[in-house]
Amino acid sequence: MLRNIDEKIDLNNSINAELETMAKTLYDYWFVQFDFPDTNGKPYKTSGGKMVYNPTLKREIPKGWSNKTLSQIANITMGQSPEGSSYNEEGNGTVFFQGSTDFGWLFPATRQYTTSPARIAKKGDILLSVRAPVGDMNIANSDCCIGRGLAALNSKSGSDGFLFYVMKYFKQVFDRRNSEGTTFGSITKNDLHSLTLAYPTPELLKMYDDVVTNYNKMIFERSLENRELIKLRDWLLPMLMNGQVTLK
Repeated sequence: MLRNIDEKIDLNNSINAELETMAKTLYDYWFVQFDFPDTNGKPYKTSGGKMVYNPTLKREIPKGWSNKTLSQIANITMGQSPEGSSYNEEGNGTVFFQGSTDFGWLFPATRQYTTSPARIAKKGDILLSVRAPVGDMNIANSDCCIGRGLAALNSKSGSDGFLFYVMKYFKQVFDRRNSEGTTFGSITKNDLHSLTLAYPTPELLKMYDDVVTNYNKMIFERSLENRELIKLRDWLLPMLMNGQVTLK
């Protein structure tokens, strides 16, 4: 029974990893390489689509696109830690995450609570680590208080799938700079707000979001199922070992 539970957890993780890879690959192909489908269904840039130099981004982007900062496309809440005396692990008050310590594969594990919440992230918000390791992400699976090690983001246009992979792209940028010796110990509010990206047309944005929303729904469902399976396994194991439960 325990092996079956573990195998199901592993299978869910494998499916989730594949779905995320597909969404990320599509993002890179469309919004980094600019080979989204043109009016004839062919790769835009490779097929000779019109490119225009953007002085802010200092590179060419597809005609009809614009440059935007992260603060223009996302609502951003920087975390603020409540009084230390309000922390508890007994479930009193609001779920509290100080930083990325409790991050899981997609959702953070609840460990601490606070009776004096300062900054609140809403269920479904992207939780972004703003201290080393900068750029790590999880999704809030309930309303929660966030400390100074985190920021919470959600899309102003409702395109949360697109925003999630925008932040995945910026994570790659942070990691590349770290590998080049420009270490990011933290990222400030101004740094985060001023991150700049090439922003697509509304039609292309909707097309991407329609695809990725389905991927994310499947990822979320399997991630939540795994949380329940892990609870079940961890509850069963000691009871089986000490004889409180037997299997026929």
